[in-house]
Amino acid sequence: MSNNRPSKTNSRPKLDPEKLARLKAEASAPYKGFRIFFYFAFGASGLIGAVVFLAKLAAGANVTEALPNFALQVGLVALMIWLFRLEQKSK
Repeated sequence: MSNNRPSKTNSRPKLDPEKLARLKAEASAPYKGFRIFFYFAFGASGLIGAVVFLAKLAAGANVTEALPNFALQVGLVALMIWLFRLEQKSK
């Protein structure tokens, strides 16, 4: 009987070192770019909302309704900044 199997020593293709490093980084922190995009998107949304509610507060229009909403938007921006910094520390 003859053995027609390919040799295992040369059957695996060689990966580019840069591509291998990128794959290892993705394996150690999956979806990192996706998470950072959402931190920026939600942070920007909160900042826009904070500006709108700050304008309502400055105009004096229904302060009892605008103040909690403004606080919520500022809290959202603070949360996104905290999560982003936490993500950067994990490098």
